[in-house]
Amino acid sequence: MRVLTPLELAFLGDAIHTAFVRKWALENLDEPMHKLHSFCAKRCSAVWQAGVLSQLELSDEEKEIARRARNAKPKHQAKNADGADYKKATAFEAVVGFLFVSKNTARLQEVLQKSLKIEENDAI
Repeated sequence: MRVLTPLELAFLGDAIHTAFVRKWALENLDEPMHKLHSFCAKRCSAVWQAGVLSQLELSDEEKEIARRARNAKPKHQAKNADGADYKKATAFEAVVGFLFVSKNTARLQEVLQKSLKIEENDAI
């Protein structure tokens, strides 16, 4: 596989994180679909992901991936987040994408689990 850019890693990481959160919600919450959607949408938002990133202890390699993704120049702006949160969320997603591509399954699961367990106040 070719080397992916930081934004490509974030694109992949966004899909992985979203699928993880949705699967977890379906397996663990006995709620109507509209409540499941709200739960997932909140935890997959840029604001929430930025909060998760701030709670993670990243390795040097993960920090470099996050830095490069945060500094990348996307061609669009976030709808529901300020620029700083959007850049941090992109960095979080890039780390998730990197862990997936590098097949670091144990660390990927650790990061994904952490994305569900942060305190709500920490992500706002």
